[in-house]
Amino acid sequence: MKHRYLPMTEQDKKAMLETIGVSTIDELFSDIPEKVKFQGLYNIKQAKSETSLTKELFKLAGKNADLKQNVSFLGAGVYDHYMPIIVDHVISRSEFYTAYTPYQPEISQGELQAIFEFQTMICELTGMEVANSSMYDGGTALAEAAMLSAGHTRRKTIVVSSAVHPEYRDVLKTYAKGQYIEVVEVPVKDGVTDVNVLKDLVNKDTAAVIVQYPNFFGRIEPLKELEEIIHEQKAMFVVSSNPLSLGVLTPPGKFGADIVVGDAQPFGIPTAFGGPHCGYFAVTSKLMRKVPGRLVGQTTDEEGRRGFVLTLQAREQHIRRDKATSNICSNQALNALAASVAMTALGKSGVREMAAANLQKANYAKNAFKAAGIEVVYDGHLFNEFVVKLNSPVKQVNQKLLEKGIIGGYDLGRDYPDLAHHMLIAITEQRTKEEIDTLVKELGDMHA
Repeated sequence: MKHRYLPMTEQDKKAMLETIGVSTIDELFSDIPEKVKFQGLYNIKQAKSETSLTKELFKLAGKNADLKQNVSFLGAGVYDHYMPIIVDHVISRSEFYTAYTPYQPEISQGELQAIFEFQTMICELTGMEVANSSMYDGGTALAEAAMLSAGHTRRKTIVVSSAVHPEYRDVLKTYAKGQYIEVVEVPVKDGVTDVNVLKDLVNKDTAAVIVQYPNFFGRIEPLKELEEIIHEQKAMFVVSSNPLSLGVLTPPGKFGADIVVGDAQPFGIPTAFGGPHCGYFAVTSKLMRKVPGRLVGQTTDEEGRRGFVLTLQAREQHIRRDKATSNICSNQALNALAASVAMTALGKSGVREMAAANLQKANYAKNAFKAAGIEVVYDGHLFNEFVVKLNSPVKQVNQKLLEKGIIGGYDLGRDYPDLAHHMLIAITEQRTKEEIDTLVKELGDMHA
């Protein structure tokens, strides 16, 4: 019989107990006083056979509103994108799936090369000079960028746009509290960062200004205009960006960004109820030695053969702790590999085509909503998300949509009280014209 793990028989248990010199499991815990031991029965189900348990778990899983049986228009940071079938085949190989930290390059060349390729492709997408081997997710990458900026400039104020993902801003505030750094939010005007207010907030105490591109509402921020304001005060310019959008948008590096961060989830990483993800972190070369996490470099061995190694390891967990700006000492290697495989399978033209499909379909949907008499808020340039205003609470609307096999958009009222009854709709390349038209019709009927 094949097992996914090695089961323990009663004979195995007896042999192990004899080896260590005890006769029962209870003897192993004999040092614990009886009066502190739990004597009752745990409030859990009785153990089942593997077959029975598998059936029960599949039955429970069937209750989930998954993307195979439902059409999703939910985005807000996690998107339903095309995943090349080769992604699962590669990351399921045991040498990648079970790989640990590649401290020994002589036995980790495949893992190290995969990470090196990830870094290279992130640099090409963002227009930056150096990228690390990945972060936990987009939110922690953004917070790490803020902490790096504060350490580099020796300033204690971070200015962040309210159009940055609400969860990312929460993570930022958590990081900042421990470092005694003040976080100041810039309000939104017409769906983008209010430039006039930003001018008043940025000063000689500002370590960095953080914006999102495209922002949380799907709008395109005016990076060139923002960069001039930010660098005039010698603050750092940090941009959080959807990497897929950079297949059609001018990369932040071309606008003078100092740090570009984001989440690689659009490339080969499933939605999976919100995680795990893979954050990316890219900088200009002058910040290379302050990048948190790991960097993989290309080198040659003594015989002149190309090889890959972890490099610039003078980090806080090794030395120079007094100068550390981060405590990150890991990365999301398996998800970074998934993103690398997806980007490689798509190629430059494929990424561009995929991004263009998002742009075109989102604009088609936006115009369809307008034609149906549903107000599109913040009308202007967008990537694959936009905001519509409804007559009913979004939660109620989404429940009715789910009954028809449609996962609706994000309820903006959860994070922006002034946007109650507003829905953030995501249109990816996965959505067909028929699916978009059905959504418009259903919302139009509820809106009437």
